[in-house]
Amino acid sequence: MSSKESPTKTIIVALLLSLVCSVVVSTAAIKLKPLQQKNQALDKKRNILVAAGMMEEKSSADIEALFNQVESKFVDLASGEFVEEPVGFDQRAFAKNADTNLVLTAEQDLGGIGKRSQIANVYIVKNNGQLDSIILPIHGKGLFSTLYGFIALDKDLKTVKGLKYYEHGETPGLGAEVENPSWLAKWPGKQVLDANGEPVLALVKTVADDNNEVDALSGATWTTNGVEGMIHFWLGDNGFGPFLDKVRAEGL
Repeated sequence: MSSKESPTKTIIVALLLSLVCSVVVSTAAIKLKPLQQKNQALDKKRNILVAAGMMEEKSSADIEALFNQVESKFVDLASGEFVEEPVGFDQRAFAKNADTNLVLTAEQDLGGIGKRSQIANVYIVKNNGQLDSIILPIHGKGLFSTLYGFIALDKDLKTVKGLKYYEHGETPGLGAEVENPSWLAKWPGKQVLDANGEPVLALVKTVADDNNEVDALSGATWTTNGVEGMIHFWLGDNGFGPFLDKVRAEGL
C-alpha cells in the first residue's frame, strides 16, 4: 500500500510547496510594490534633472531637493493650454485608449508611434520668477524598439539645454549609443527650432558644422532617423508646437 500512496503523497507535497511559494511571492510583490513605485518616480525625476542639466548622470545629489525647483504641469497638446491633471494619468496608457488618444496619419507620424496621448506632462524650471527651461517627454520608433527620453529647451525655446534617453531596446554599440554621454554632450546649445518655431534639427553623417546639426550615430542609420523624426514630431505642430507657440506669445 505504501508504494501506491507514495506518488500521491509526492503530488500533494509538491502542490503544497507550490502553494506556499505562490503565497510568499505574491506577498513579497505586494509589500515591495510601494517601494518599486517610489524608485520609479525617483528615477524619472533623475532623468528630468539630467536632461535639464541640473545634475550629472552619476551624481549622488539630493534628487527630491533639486526637483523642488521643477514645476510639473499638464498640457492639452491640441490647444497648447494647461489643464488639470487627469485622473489616473499615464501618458503611455492614455496613448492606447481611444477616449484619450489621437490617431496619427502617416503624414503626421514623424516619430513612428501611431497614436499619442491628447494630454502630456511637461516640466518647467524658473529662475527668480523667469523661465529658465522647459523639459518635454519624447518617444519614437528606432530600429528594434521605441525610445523614451526627455529633451530640455533653453529659455529661448529653440535651443537644446540637454537630452536624455532612459529606455530603449536598440543594438548595443550601435543604436544604444543614444545613452552615450559623449554623444549626448553634443546636444546642448544646438538649435532645434527656427525663429518661427519650426523644427530644423538635422543629424548628419558628415561633421556637424551648422548650429542645427548633430553628429549621427555611427552605424545606426535607423536609430539616427528615429531620433531626428521623433524630435521633429514632438516639437512640431502635432506635438508640443502649439504649447511652445503659446509660451512664446504669452510667457509663463
